[in-house]
Amino acid sequence: MKLKIPFGPEGLKKISRTHLLIAALFGILLLVIAIPVDKKEDAAKENTTKQPENNISTADNSTDSYRKNLERQLEKILGAMEGVGKVEVMLTMKDEGEAVVEKDITKTEEQSLEEDSAGTKRESSNRNSQEETVYIQEDSAGSTPFVAKQLNPRVEGVLVVARGGKSALVTKNISEAILALFPVEAHKITVVEMKE
Repeated sequence: MKLKIPFGPEGLKKISRTHLLIAALFGILLLVIAIPVDKKEDAAKENTTKQPENNISTADNSTDSYRKNLERQLEKILGAMEGVGKVEVMLTMKDEGEAVVEKDITKTEEQSLEEDSAGTKRESSNRNSQEETVYIQEDSAGSTPFVAKQLNPRVEGVLVVARGGKSALVTKNISEAILALFPVEAHKITVVEMKE
């Protein structure tokens, strides 16, 4: 069955209610298909993809990998310095890093001035501060604190074993390079000569 409908007002009169109902249902079906079904799943996927960047585990293996990466970079840099030669580096870490959580801070301050009948004035002030940790909402697992920034583990001491470690100038240059790179006290840097 072919339906021939001329354009214009006469054509609209020839459309039956059944055809209008089918067209309306078809339009609703297209809208349902176009609307995303579950926004919570998308948000959960975004959180899981973003969390590894923001949350560095404080487990021993991540601290170890961070330390080893720093040691490799330092060995490469020191090895390129004049007179150093072959070099090996060992770092000791002060801590395992720290996750700084976001906090909502509410501060209130009240000041009042009182005067008694004798004309004596008294000034009083009241300060109040309240902190609340900001949490990420999750499903059945509960909620976890929102990590504003992740602080890397801090270097506490540096040991450098270098072929050119016998030279006072090379030792001085190595120590100055390490002081420029890390917030380490000078007495916690040791440079020794590598055995042949």
